[in-house]
Amino acid sequence: MPTDQVCLGRKRPVPSCPNPLFLQWLTELRDSAKEKGLKTQYVYQKAINSLKKYPLPLKNGKEAKILQNFGDGICKILDERLQKHYREHGSDAPIHLMEEPRKEPSGNLSEPMKRTQREVRKEKGTKKKREYVPQKRSGGYAVLLTLYRHAQMPGSKGFMFRNELQTEAQPLCEKSFTVPDLGSKYTAWSSVSTLIQKDLLVKTHNPARYSLTDQGLALAERLDSEETREAKEHVEQMSGEEDSRDGPDVVDLTLVEDEEEQEDKESCKTSERLATALSVNQATGHISESDAAGKSQTLETGRTAMGWYLTPGSYEIVLCVDVIETTGGSSGRKQELVKELQRNCVTFDIRKLNVGDFLWVAREKVTPVPGQLRPPVGKELVLDYIIERKRMDDLCGSIIDGRFREQKFRLKRCGLRKPIYLVEECGSAAAHLSIPESTLQQAIVNTQVVDGFFVKRVQDVKESAAYLTIMTRYLQKLYHNCTLFCRSRELEGDGGDESEQTANLSCSLMAFTEFNYGAIKNKCQTVREVFARQLMQISGVSGDKAAAVLEHYSTVSSLLQAYDRCSSESEKEKLLSSIKYGKLKRNLGPALSRTIYQLYCTRGPLS
Repeated sequence: MPTDQVCLGRKRPVPSCPNPLFLQWLTELRDSAKEKGLKTQYVYQKAINSLKKYPLPLKNGKEAKILQNFGDGICKILDERLQKHYREHGSDAPIHLMEEPRKEPSGNLSEPMKRTQREVRKEKGTKKKREYVPQKRSGGYAVLLTLYRHAQMPGSKGFMFRNELQTEAQPLCEKSFTVPDLGSKYTAWSSVSTLIQKDLLVKTHNPARYSLTDQGLALAERLDSEETREAKEHVEQMSGEEDSRDGPDVVDLTLVEDEEEQEDKESCKTSERLATALSVNQATGHISESDAAGKSQTLETGRTAMGWYLTPGSYEIVLCVDVIETTGGSSGRKQELVKELQRNCVTFDIRKLNVGDFLWVAREKVTPVPGQLRPPVGKELVLDYIIERKRMDDLCGSIIDGRFREQKFRLKRCGLRKPIYLVEECGSAAAHLSIPESTLQQAIVNTQVVDGFFVKRVQDVKESAAYLTIMTRYLQKLYHNCTLFCRSRELEGDGGDESEQTANLSCSLMAFTEFNYGAIKNKCQTVREVFARQLMQISGVSGDKAAAVLEHYSTVSSLLQAYDRCSSESEKEKLLSSIKYGKLKRNLGPALSRTIYQLYCTRGPLS
């Protein structure tokens, strides 16, 4: 029998994967996705595991589709990289064996690959350590500058709430903080999460408070100094150009429209820089002598430092209608209200209101920007008038299910000083309801006399629209010459001296975003608010009585401690009896005091 020739010697090492080039590309894709924090890293890892188990060489990415965890996307990426590999190294370049020097035949084929990957990771690691600096006029840039300049103001609280931060940072940012761009779901506020991840910003408390870290303070200081330097250079350049113009101005009629638009944008940016520099100088106390014109001007400067303001003629009064008043239920009657307002030429806007059915805002007049689909978002301040509309059947239902008391309590706490109840169909329609008409009439009178609401009675939808039209005309005349200052509800409280504001032709109002957010029904509540809600569930405890108890004992814990300090049972029962409530300052009474004591101090069911 013929014998085959046997070749003796060391066997050439077989590579762990017959497709090392595909393995390298998939590894690079996985590492890149891992650095970016993408979940696709797990998809690439599964594909790598499948490729390592496959014992045969693959000619292209399309053939890899037979493997597990290889989809159309991964196969397409491999084919694109393979074509690029052929263009760089020629169409005959090997793809199944990695190139390596022949001096070390016994070495492992995967060692050069690992060394290359380690070098790539080191290079990428060095790039990642580079300091993060937000792009100029981006959301992060505006937030850092605003927090820094606010911290430099005398008497600064060291943090800012979301609404006031968005309002003051908006002039420094090209994108809107509240409205996303067309085709995108992200706003300028989305960059705040990046600032928090980079340890430049800290978010604490509820409602959220934003403040700078030491690292963020240093970066913001550098950005502010650079912004101030550029503003000064631009002012010097503009003044130098004005000085150099000795002869008559020569008008170049060959300027194209694009250049004019560019000059307009630059002038707007210059004015914004000057305004921000001026606000910083005013906040730090560097005010020129010409600006100090008396006590009233100093007061306005203080208000301006606290928030923005709208001057007469720069805003319009707009009626806001809750979306619930235009949709759902008897839609024919609700659409009739909208048609009546349109027929009366009333400027109104339909939006979601978290409390009330109608209110008015002073909306800033803005001019559309050439080249942009939407005009810039105008600032809005809420006027002190809010209307809750009630039909007699709705009033009956709200009394039965308890919404009536809760709505009045929320209207009192919303921060607007002039709540109004608009009651429709006060005639024979109430005779067919489940509650007697006398009870409904008594509830309306109590709302006006006891709770202090202004009650307006109308017969139908047309009269309601007529009343809203008259109120809109009245408010447009009332606020015609007023300067409107923005106040923060957290800092200045809910009230103010309206007569003094009217005399000075100025008014301090809340921003609409802050008002609507503060009126959310199911938002996170403080212990004090929960305690007030508990007290109002007791029969006979109104909003005024609950508020009077809270003035003496703000939490359940403080009330229980007061009960523990009492020496006898009768003293505990009469602890709250002498508390004054309401405008008439009447006593809470021993019966109600005993009921509250039994509720919080009796173990087991109440008798």
